[in-house]
Amino acid sequence: MSFIHSTAIVSSQAEIGKDCYIGAYCIVGDEVVLGDNVRLESHIVVDGNTKIGDDTRVFPFVSIGLAPQDLKYKGEPTAVEIGKRNHIREFVTVHRGTAGGGGLTKIGDDNLLMAQAHVAHDCRIGNEVIMANAATLAGHVEIADRANIGAYSGVHQFCRIGYEAFVGGYSVVVKDAMPFAVIQGNHAKCYGLNRVGMKRRGYAKETIEKLHSAFHLLLSAKLNTSQALEKIKNEITDCREVDLLVEFIESSKRGVVK
Repeated sequence: MSFIHSTAIVSSQAEIGKDCYIGAYCIVGDEVVLGDNVRLESHIVVDGNTKIGDDTRVFPFVSIGLAPQDLKYKGEPTAVEIGKRNHIREFVTVHRGTAGGGGLTKIGDDNLLMAQAHVAHDCRIGNEVIMANAATLAGHVEIADRANIGAYSGVHQFCRIGYEAFVGGYSVVVKDAMPFAVIQGNHAKCYGLNRVGMKRRGYAKETIEKLHSAFHLLLSAKLNTSQALEKIKNEITDCREVDLLVEFIESSKRGVVK
């Protein structure tokens, strides 16, 4: 049995899963779908075509699924999808998508969005991502799995943050942040491989050294990006992580932070 507080306003058309908790003064709209064991603590608004996956916990004063902050938005039907086991802390805002951006804002599984973080329209967040306090994503941003966005950082629209990238606090990211990199500053610069993070996550020493060599060619060898990529592909072989780095750079539309 799900619990719904007497002061909560929950649409009769909303789909509520098993063992949910909807606390005081929450508002749940017509098109909302909550999975099993979702917990809305109190004073939370969930509206629009919004799905929240099993075992996700949402803390007070969060707003999910409301209209995007985009003047081009004219009320077209768009959506938010949030996966399983997420922790969404106080005052977080997640806005639904726009027709021009594909119509969907999507968050994966096992993420932590700390207090006051903002996920704008048409963003795509992977799994096991951490957004620290007041980290802000403009529209159409893509965050790959296991990335970390530091407190009070801003990511420019259409940028990508690569797999396991670490963006330091108070940064302003205006180009794509490479996988496995440490990114810091305003405007952000790349300070090389996140060796500490890779060691903590159990990567093999050989993998770390190959990635370190790749970052040296990209950042310190007085080569342009094309020349560095050519040397990486010719000299650093048999490493899936290096291949991922190369693929990310070659697919970038905005250029990468260097």
